[in-house]
Amino acid sequence: MPTSPFTRRRFLGTAVGVSGGLALAACGGGGGSNTPAPAAQKVSQTDIDTAMDTDTTLTFWSWVPDLQNEVADFQKAYPKIKVKLVNVGQGAPHYQKIRAAIKSGQGAPDVAQIEFQYIPSFTLGNNLLDLAPYGGTELKPQYPDWVWSQVTTGEALYGVPQDVGPMGLLYRDDLLKAASVEVPTTWDEFATAAEKYHTANPKSYLSNLAPNDPGHFVAYLWQIGARPFAFDGNKTVKVDLASDDAKKVAQVWSDMVTKGVVSVDPDFTDQWYQGFSSGRYATWPTAAWGPVFLQGTAKKTSGKWRVAQLPQWDPAKPTSGNWGGSTDAVLKSSKNPIAAAQLAMWINTKQSAVRLATEQFLFPPSTEILKDPKVADQEAPFFGDQKVNEFYTKISATVTPDFAWVPFMDFVYSNFTDTLGKAIADKTDLVAGLQKWQDGVVGYAKAQGFTVS
Repeated sequence: MPTSPFTRRRFLGTAVGVSGGLALAACGGGGGSNTPAPAAQKVSQTDIDTAMDTDTTLTFWSWVPDLQNEVADFQKAYPKIKVKLVNVGQGAPHYQKIRAAIKSGQGAPDVAQIEFQYIPSFTLGNNLLDLAPYGGTELKPQYPDWVWSQVTTGEALYGVPQDVGPMGLLYRDDLLKAASVEVPTTWDEFATAAEKYHTANPKSYLSNLAPNDPGHFVAYLWQIGARPFAFDGNKTVKVDLASDDAKKVAQVWSDMVTKGVVSVDPDFTDQWYQGFSSGRYATWPTAAWGPVFLQGTAKKTSGKWRVAQLPQWDPAKPTSGNWGGSTDAVLKSSKNPIAAAQLAMWINTKQSAVRLATEQFLFPPSTEILKDPKVADQEAPFFGDQKVNEFYTKISATVTPDFAWVPFMDFVYSNFTDTLGKAIADKTDLVAGLQKWQDGVVGYAKAQGFTVS
């Protein structure tokens, strides 16, 4: 898998030092399988009360910085429950250690942070506890449909949403005005603006398309309505990366890339960081975690940035995609499933979730938390005193639902750099690169014994 998603996780480890009160989401993307799971028997409130008043030790694996603060609050609420919080690594090391523990039958945590896109790889092995019988279904009204669809299969709930990344557009108000470029509201306008802006500023670009970041490109597919993946929960997958909608996205960017009016710098590198401070990029189409990231990366540009809606394909039907998202899931091997389920839910709801938003800068998936004045009313001087959280909350309501994943997203993402990513880096035909990505993933799926629909 490319290095860039992992660098976003590493940034999350320092985000708490950034002032300004914006929200930040961890990376990734999500979704479970498509096969409805049978309903399990509901756990009684008496059983829950008994479990939460019994001496118990839980192990919780997470990379969220300073999560011990929220864990300490949980332990105050339930004095007989002790939680051992462990950061075993971020990205690949985290998942490798979870899978190794599951395979060996020893050392697996009770609760683990799992990004949306990896849920299918764990449900395929029947490794995650269905949280619905433990009170999880009562949380459904708190979340938009698109968020809930990322963590559920039929009536089964396999993770409590922790953070998300609805996509918007950050832009340098001063640079666009100096170039007499209006904020683009459609992708056609964006392409025209890219040419006009680069002509006015030959050493600068309206935007950048990273050749090493599949998650970013997948978010564009999500927005337009492409549904490149599906999984039946068993051995049948859908891989449709080269659909007509996906080709439409690739073509728009291909035209800009081959003309040289957008840059193709790898993201989350020193050069890329410096580009925001130097004015190399006048916009950044990014997720709800982007504002805090940018605020910490380009401090000297404070007050010059603004946030707008992502350029649209159909202005009459505003839509967005999602780039990022994670959950707290309970492993089925937990010997204390009731307490573990309550921990996963408690950490991501009510005041604990408000703290995650205002202290760790996770962008909340819960509409209830997003409406909290502590989150919604924060003004960001870096963005001209805009209420950025409030703005992204409106964007979140336009994210299209039912975006699914396959249980081998690690390969899907790693193959991107050899196919479509290479086309981006080489400034060649992105539609052809998209087809190579499609062919590579289909070949892998078949080699692994999956039936590709």
